Amino acid sequence: MAEIKIEQKTQAWPWVLAGLVIAALLVYFLVFQEDDQYADAHTDANYTTNTRDENNLIGVRENNSAVADYVSYVENTKGRMGLDHTYTNDAFTKLIDATEDMADEVGYDADAELERAEQHHQMITVDAFETTHANHIRETADNIANVLQNIQKAKFPSLANDVQGLKSAAGAIKPDVQTLEQRDAVKNYFAKASDLLNKMN
Repeated sequence: MAEIKIEQKTQAWPWVLAGLVIAALLVYFLVFQEDDQYADAHTDANYTTNTRDENNLIGVRENNSAVADYVSYVENTKGRMGLDHTYTNDAFTKLIDATEDMADEVGYDADAELERAEQHHQMITVDAFETTHANHIRETADNIANVLQNIQKAKFPSLANDVQGLKSAAGAIKPDVQTLEQRDAVKNYFAKASDLLNKMN
């Protein structure tokens, strides 16, 4: 009796499974590789945006009109300081407005500090013969310098030296010396504030 040879059928399922795994790997690499490149591109774009010129906002012109008004006033006014303190009063009025606008633009709440500055500022023109004007000028200068320093720390890290220059200028205004005897110190403070705000703007 002849022997009947039975050929075993090769099973196809391992090949199908291997094909599915390879297809899945191809899809994974194609899809997720593109997502990674997209994410990297956006991360680079965000970093570039967030560190725009001097780590954050320097170089991006805010064109704040209050800042421009203050800078223009300081640059274009002779500022002859008299007993009525008109120059100092006007400069502080514009400086407070400019500082408040800059704080709003960067999202810093400066209301309390600027309110204190405004209270001292108002005392400057109350009485032309009052002997405490320099004290109020110094307090106003200090309060504004503190606000600008906080804005600088939050948004303009490269302007640390400019802020220190402003704070030193504020410190040079002596509370116990008549304002007219230290007019250069007062004008220097306004000039430093103008330069700093102009860089932030």
